[in-house]
Amino acid sequence: MLSGKKILIGITGSIAAYKIPFLIRLLIKEGAQVKIVMTRSACDFVTPLTLSALSQNPVSIEPFSESDGRWHSHIELGSWADIFLIAPLSANTMAKMATGITDNLLMATYLAARCPVFFAPAMDVDMYNHPTTQANISKLQSFGNHLIAPREGELASGLTGYGRMEEPETIVSLLDEFMSRKLTLLDKKVLISSGPTFEAIDPVRFIGNHSSGRMGNSLALEAAQLGAKVVLVSGPVKELPEHENIEIVQVTTAQQMYEACTGRFPDSDICIMAAAVADYIPENPSGSKIKKGEATWTLKLIKSVDILAELGGKKRKGQVLAGFALETDNEISNAKEKLHKKNLDFIVLNSLKDAGAGFATQTNQVTILDKNGEILPFDLKPKSQVAEDILDYALKFVV
Repeated sequence: MLSGKKILIGITGSIAAYKIPFLIRLLIKEGAQVKIVMTRSACDFVTPLTLSALSQNPVSIEPFSESDGRWHSHIELGSWADIFLIAPLSANTMAKMATGITDNLLMATYLAARCPVFFAPAMDVDMYNHPTTQANISKLQSFGNHLIAPREGELASGLTGYGRMEEPETIVSLLDEFMSRKLTLLDKKVLISSGPTFEAIDPVRFIGNHSSGRMGNSLALEAAQLGAKVVLVSGPVKELPEHENIEIVQVTTAQQMYEACTGRFPDSDICIMAAAVADYIPENPSGSKIKKGEATWTLKLIKSVDILAELGGKKRKGQVLAGFALETDNEISNAKEKLHKKNLDFIVLNSLKDAGAGFATQTNQVTILDKNGEILPFDLKPKSQVAEDILDYALKFVV
């Protein structure tokens, strides 16, 4: 599907730039047209002459070329491309993309691009794991940009960890898969719950959990990019996606999430309940702050409303309903019980025993179990790719 496609590659200052000549050759072999825009610091790692010879096109670095008096228009570059791939993406340029700082031709082209944008970070492990970098990645994804997550491996510093840019063969495969996909959810209505719920003990304290909402956000963005009209009912989280096809309903408590989801469920074609809703809530929250007194203090909890069971009881023919099961023991048997008890079409199981899975991570490792008895395990992947797998699976049940 890359034959005849126009791929614009943006290269920033990273040692991983040495992989780009190999990437260009693979894209040309697939029949794609390739143009390059690069930052001045990227020239320290790979030469424009090499890139120009391989791509068979001039390389754009500055808006104006003194050698031939040629103007390199960021508008024309951004309009030309079918895909804009920024690889490798340094932490510096990532921060500029997140904030709109436009101090070079690559950034001007990024802001002018009308095509899908993919970005492949490459940096040392501590830089990649820094909260600022992770926040910038989430922000770029919220703009609708597509993350090509780095691999774990040996880095140029000698350290080992996440930050190694994905290999050219995999990048080409991901771009090919993207161009092959269609708006498979066009005009479908998708309801997604996400994040934690906070249940008040008093005006200061609450019962909650570690859910970041990243999995639900990824599902919402992926569904929107596939053409669906999405309602995202989210508990209290730090980040929320931005897309014209996403309506966000913010809630705090399990009861509020119940009301938001049950009210919108009848109009939904697909409903995926990814939220980590409190199973138990304080019976009698205090209206004022509870002061420190006795050496011990008992808090009485009662069961919260079971949103998923309620929706399962109301599910109409042709409507797709899926849930999540986060387990620590007897994972498969517990997930099967939840699947059938709550009348789900399929359930997404993940285990806190799996490294890189669960709450507050950029990755997840899931197993999907469906009502027909199929059990399908997946490898550890970025949550954006897990969202693709889940929505592809949901399409199996769409009438």
